[in-house]
Amino acid sequence: MTMTDPIADYLTRIRNAQLVKMERVKCPSSKIKVAISRLLLDEGYISGYEVKDNDGKPELEVALKYVNGRPAIEEIKRVSRPGLRAYRGKGELPENRAGLGTVIVSTHLGLMTGKQARAAGVGGEVICTVF
Repeated sequence: MTMTDPIADYLTRIRNAQLVKMERVKCPSSKIKVAISRLLLDEGYISGYEVKDNDGKPELEVALKYVNGRPAIEEIKRVSRPGLRAYRGKGELPENRAGLGTVIVSTHLGLMTGKQARAAGVGGEVICTVF
């Protein structure tokens, strides 16, 4: 069976793994998943990630982060999806939880947070929100 939305699958794996307090979660790797992981690491939501080779196929392993026994990611949601893409201009980029959360945006300059996109003066596809 083919997967129609691998990014949503990746975000769901992180969400489910944190619910059961797993230290690491594995999923098939792709360039966009690695870029999302890099942004999550830069923003302090995960403690690390690594791309490993599993029988010739790349596998992404994400080390989850907990603060005082609670997950660092309280909520992670997919915004743009294959059936309904969510594109926003530079002035229309959403702020998650009054600026306390992070919005991940795909722009022509690559994946970046909403703050970085506003600073660069670009808009794009809103991939997900993290709080």
